Amino acid sequence: MTLAVGTRVRVSARAHAGHHRTPRYLKGRSGTIVAIHARYRDPEGLAYHEDGLPKRLLVRVAFDPAALFTDYRGGAGDLLEADLFEHWLEVA
Repeated sequence: MTLAVGTRVRVSARAHAGHHRTPRYLKGRSGTIVAIHARYRDPEGLAYHEDGLPKRLLVRVAFDPAALFTDYRGGAGDLLEADLFEHWLEVA
């Protein structure tokens, strides 16, 4: 999968036991990649004293908070941004 700034993605809604860095409220939600960071050791493995390899791409995804929270009362142009690892993303 090729990820680039401007790509629409969906956060995987798959179940995951144990430690992971993907907020539950973002699972199954769609957003747009706004920045590509770098590849880092996977914190899900590091949390269990593994080597965290292979390194995973970390990207920043912007979401419309009104689509995430039914009681959101902020401005129409507001964004919620989250840094997410590539293995949690699917092209929307």
